[in-house]
Amino acid sequence: MTKITFLGTASAIPNASHHNAHFVIESGQRLVLVDCSGNPIVRFEEAGIDPLRLTDVILTHFHPDHVSGLPLLMMDLWLMGREQALTIHGLQDDLDRIQQMMALYEWESWTGFFPVTFHGLPSEEETPVLTDEELIILASPVCHMIPAIGLRITLPEGIVTYSTDTGPCDSVIRLAANANVLIHEAAGSGVGHTSAAEAGEVAARAGVETLVLIHYPPEANPEELAEEAGKAFSGTVVVSEDLMALELS
Repeated sequence: MTKITFLGTASAIPNASHHNAHFVIESGQRLVLVDCSGNPIVRFEEAGIDPLRLTDVILTHFHPDHVSGLPLLMMDLWLMGREQALTIHGLQDDLDRIQQMMALYEWESWTGFFPVTFHGLPSEEETPVLTDEELIILASPVCHMIPAIGLRITLPEGIVTYSTDTGPCDSVIRLAANANVLIHEAAGSGVGHTSAAEAGEVAARAGVETLVLIHYPPEANPEELAEEAGKAFSGTVVVSEDLMALELS
């Protein structure tokens, strides 16, 4: 059974019960972390997931609330004795910046550090990110303030798509077309972001079955967010919560 666990659901300013938006996908032998904020090892422990099982990290864009936890994650995995290789996927410019950031910590001098592969992606629709027998992930550019990618995740149980941070965007609609689940941000209407009502419109146009709202202000009322999204979308609306598991069967 495939499971997606939300390690955080908040927009840029988190609070005690809502960490910044990031999640993990468990499918077959793959454990994939999508974005990396805060203190990932603590979130893994709270979710009951062994961080040493992590196989891949996908970074959707280079804003602090999506990448700031990566140096700490990598150091902690090293201190925990990790030997398995880790692959980090993202737009090439973002990966270049990650390596520059890690160089500030002089990570090349960390003795016995595990192998890391950087998989740079072009900013093109339906770019392959990773493929194995049970998991296919494609990326497409979305409409944020900086270059960013949304994801289409094909699993044995169905298709899940993720908008990441974006304004209402035709490329997200194409990416999410006829998916089982669309995980869409609801930070609020504005440049590079989407309100819950607008996310409902995107979900309706994409023809998805279930809309899961994420990356929303922690102080927002979940019932009101769901109601706003439901004005244009007749399918199921779920407001994600930290450490909530989305099981696909």
